[in-house]
Amino acid sequence: MTTTAPVHPVDEVPPVRQLAAFGLQHVLAMYAGAVAVPLIVGSAMKLSAADLAYLITADLLVCGIATLIQCIGFWRFGVRLPIMQGCTFAAVSPMVLIGTTGGGLPAIYGSVIVAGLAIMLLAPVFGKLLRFFPPLVTGTVILIIGLSLLPVAGNWAAGGVGAADFGEPKNLGLAAFVLLVVVGVQRFAPAFLSRIAVLTGIVAGLAVAVPFGFTDFDGVGDADWLGVSTPFHFGAPTFEFSAIVSMLVVALVTMTETTGDLIAVGEMTDRKVEPRSLADGLRADGLSTVLGGVFNTFPYTAYAQNVGLVGMTRVRSRWVVAAAGAILVLLGLLPKLGAVVAAIPAPVLGGAGLVMFGTVAASGLRTLTQVDFKGNNNLTVVAVSVAVGMLPVGVPTVYEKFPDWFQTVMNSGISAGCLTAILLNLLFNHLPSKAGSLAPEAAVLTGGGAEETVEKSREEVV
Repeated sequence: MTTTAPVHPVDEVPPVRQLAAFGLQHVLAMYAGAVAVPLIVGSAMKLSAADLAYLITADLLVCGIATLIQCIGFWRFGVRLPIMQGCTFAAVSPMVLIGTTGGGLPAIYGSVIVAGLAIMLLAPVFGKLLRFFPPLVTGTVILIIGLSLLPVAGNWAAGGVGAADFGEPKNLGLAAFVLLVVVGVQRFAPAFLSRIAVLTGIVAGLAVAVPFGFTDFDGVGDADWLGVSTPFHFGAPTFEFSAIVSMLVVALVTMTETTGDLIAVGEMTDRKVEPRSLADGLRADGLSTVLGGVFNTFPYTAYAQNVGLVGMTRVRSRWVVAAAGAILVLLGLLPKLGAVVAAIPAPVLGGAGLVMFGTVAASGLRTLTQVDFKGNNNLTVVAVSVAVGMLPVGVPTVYEKFPDWFQTVMNSGISAGCLTAILLNLLFNHLPSKAGSLAPEAAVLTGGGAEETVEKSREEVV
């Protein structure tokens, strides 16, 4: 009699009914963020309504393809974890600058293609840096990811940035209702329903929002039934040096953010990210970014909001997120369906987002419980990294007097905090400590000695 090896939860394929429900939940969690980038860039360039709609459908289509590549994978492309892909906000400011100073969309797409190729080439290099991401760094980065996303959920709960009724009690009341439904379902509902608590909360919120006039379905009637994004719709790409340089800086930022997201999901799913799988995930990011430049959209990265959904629902199957990718492809090909999803009110998403993003922060705290904080400087690493990461979140204009490349790196709380955590960990735990400043036991725990035995212990413990 032969026995089959147990299947890891990441590789399990749930029944079709569950795949659809779990996948739709992931789509709803990231949809608002996914369409925000083309809306911001297109509006800044004063594109027509038809061109804006084209950018959004192209974005959804490539979001879906990028997610399928990341989750299912082929050859050395794809981390094969439940990772949702979407346009990175780190590229918004440089792309607006490129598009409005004479280069237009062709210059944006030329720089995006070059950036994607650079990410694919640099992926193995980043893969070798994984040893500099011990629990001290990964826990801090995951905590910063969660904290930096909470203001996004707060803005949604208040009605969405720029809304005429921003902050109205009715908006916050609807968000609170959704939050209570999500928590109640997760606590009291049967196992299957508790795993789609976010989807259940959004549906319940939508059921309340419709009769009270929160929703506007006018865009559904105006949307086309079929829309296919063709390569280089806005013209052949042009390759301008300044545009390429700024987008290469964005590429480094997105690689840093994606590394943090991949490690976070690896922690949540009990499938540790290894150097090779990290390189494969980053390589998929690069390929998706090249596809974005070809099919009239923008650079792609892992979406942190869906990291929180994985941790909250404890559904670890990558095939669930692959199903979400298939739904996105469908939305990209059928603009009318995309318009229906877009009609979901911001407060509904805000109520669900508060739970999801808080879950990411809590997961970071859980990872930090593995770290020893006695007789070393690890608390300083966490404190300073969180402070630097939250600075641009709390004060968005803090770096506006600095050069563009500096703003690109530091205006993202995730990349700023991640870089700070890596550098401080190197400073305190990888450089030789001051003579006599630590006992041998503490040196082992913090990685503070120069001897070979301490070096080995540092890699194992820290």
